[in-house]
Amino acid sequence: MTTQVIVLNGGSSSGKSGIVRCLQEILPEPWLAAAVDSLVDAMPVSMRESSEGIEFAPDGEVGIGPQFRALEAAWMVGVAAMARAGARIIVDDVFLGGAESQDRWRKALDGLEVLWVGVRCAPEVAAAREIARGDRARGMAAGQAELVHRAVRYDLEVDTTAAEALACARVIAARVG
Repeated sequence: MTTQVIVLNGGSSSGKSGIVRCLQEILPEPWLAAAVDSLVDAMPVSMRESSEGIEFAPDGEVGIGPQFRALEAAWMVGVAAMARAGARIIVDDVFLGGAESQDRWRKALDGLEVLWVGVRCAPEVAAAREIARGDRARGMAAGQAELVHRAVRYDLEVDTTAAEALACARVIAARVG
C-alpha cells in the first residue's frame, strides 16, 4: 500500500517541523504539511486565552477545552478528507493525551495508509531549543518530552537529541511506501 499520511508526534521543540520541511524536500511526490500549531494560529485569539479553547500557562502547561476539541475534530476530518482526495499529508502534532490523542487520529484517518512516527528528544535538549526559540513558555518542552509518547504505538521512532532533521527525515522516507 502507498503511504497517504505520515503522522509525526513529539513534544514541543522536539524537531518535528524541521523534519517535515526535510521530508517535503526529499520525498519524490509533493506532500502537504498539517501542523497543530497552524490550527491553533487559525483560531480566534479569544480561544487561545480561554479554558474553553486552549490555554498556555506560564510554566509551560497546556490546557485543552471543549471548544478546542470540537474544532480539532473538524480539522482532523478535514486533513483526512484531503488525503482521501489524493493529497499526501504530513501531520505535525503533539499528543498531549498520549494514546487518547492517537485514537482520535486513528478514527479520523480510518481506511487510509498511515505511517505513525514518534519524534523523541531528550528533555534537556528540547528545553535548550525552547530557550533558543524564545517563542514558547519555559517548561513546555521538558514537560512534554515523555508525556506525549505515553502508550502511543508507532511504526517508527526517531530521536533528534543528536540527529539532524535531515537524517531523521531520511529514516522516515525510507519507510514511506
